[in-house]
Amino acid sequence: MNEKLVTAFNVQINAELYSEYLYLAMKAIFEEQHLTGFANWFNVQVQEEHAHAMGLYNYVHERGGKVRLDAIAKPDFKEGGILDIFEQVLKHEQLVTAKINALADEADNAKDRAAVSFLDWYVKEQVEEEASVRQIISNLKLIGDDKKALLMLDRELAARTFVQPVIG
Repeated sequence: MNEKLVTAFNVQINAELYSEYLYLAMKAIFEEQHLTGFANWFNVQVQEEHAHAMGLYNYVHERGGKVRLDAIAKPDFKEGGILDIFEQVLKHEQLVTAKINALADEADNAKDRAAVSFLDWYVKEQVEEEASVRQIISNLKLIGDDKKALLMLDRELAARTFVQPVIG
């Protein structure tokens, strides 16, 4: 890989680790509220983001590039209601999608077919990530102030499990 592309991969590794850190901070909010299902949903997100970062990390190594880890920024979000938090999650996932697309564009510009092929998994994953969050937002809007329905959604989210992705 050319150095410009390696640098772009390293920037994305940092972005994925930031996402992991952000979702860990959000998980803590739901644990404090004893909403264990929502906390579980974020716990799975934490694990997924870590796996995404490591997929990129391993790819850079496989291609002979040098991984350069930068500081991870403090999670930046506003605590609020559940709907507010998930709307922030959607905005964050849209930002990640834009970053993945920019990285894929960089791979395309470098005419690095292997990197383009590898990043196709990430492009598809972001479609799923955004759809998942949109579904939760839709459910939360339907629920409104109904505490019983909120507890039902919490129980539903408690059933979510992490499945190690096969990246690439």
